[in-house]
Amino acid sequence: MTVPRGTLGIIAGGGELPIAIAQAAQDHGRAIFVVALDGMARPSDVDPFPHGFVSLGELGKAIKLLQHAGCDEVTLAGKVARPDFTKLKLDARGALALPRIMAAALKGDDALLRALLAIFEKEGMQAIGSTQAAPDLLAPFGSLGRLEPSPEDNGDIVHAIRVVAALGALDIGQAAVVCQGLVLAVEAAEGTDAMLARVAGLPIAVRGTPANRKGVMAKAAKPHQERRVDLPVIGVRTVELAAEAGLSGIAVEGGAALIMGRVRVVETADRCGIFVHGFAPEDYKRE
Repeated sequence: MTVPRGTLGIIAGGGELPIAIAQAAQDHGRAIFVVALDGMARPSDVDPFPHGFVSLGELGKAIKLLQHAGCDEVTLAGKVARPDFTKLKLDARGALALPRIMAAALKGDDALLRALLAIFEKEGMQAIGSTQAAPDLLAPFGSLGRLEPSPEDNGDIVHAIRVVAALGALDIGQAAVVCQGLVLAVEAAEGTDAMLARVAGLPIAVRGTPANRKGVMAKAAKPHQERRVDLPVIGVRTVELAAEAGLSGIAVEGGAALIMGRVRVVETADRCGIFVHGFAPEDYKRE
């Protein structure tokens, strides 16, 4: 049977985001095909969808799978760990592209992702962002639940945004935690969840508690980031960890961040007594 054109190809790394995109696209009636990356995407996650597994170095196999499925658009989502290039399983197409991929990897994660997208675009597929593939996941502006940032929280958000901008300019991370003007943690390779867990382990003299909440986590895209991939993401677990760390809330850039399971995120935030707020950068610029 011939597969009709118009299928969305999802190159799936680790985590929940690729699955959230796949489900959202299907819910809107779009055909999808998932190319799951070995050692990153979990078989149990992709089993409900049409899919195939490839190594990060099997670019030829990935291209053939996408073309056979009739994919005219492709998106890359999820955590893509930088591989050990000396041990990477390669096919002919992957071996040909390897020098360019390695050179891009030396320039940072953003350059690596751009290089991967360019390969699929050269094969005639349009590379699109997660927000185009699943617009329902895009963070809105304003507060999502019943709680809003206080004036003190807004001050912490301003400082956290500045910190995140500095981190992003150096291609380090997308998130920071600030409490009463003090930077408690910044995100690096360990990811947002591990950063929040570190905050929960700090002395209560410098952070909030569930009984006396204070401090915020802000998460935003890097200043020069390739916005078709690797946008900031939060989900239910992010809210739970922020609550356990005693924070007042979470701020993400409205229109430039993704929220997985928005209904559950709002329910969890309201139950835990913290805010989730989509900020507009221009509203938080201060001299």
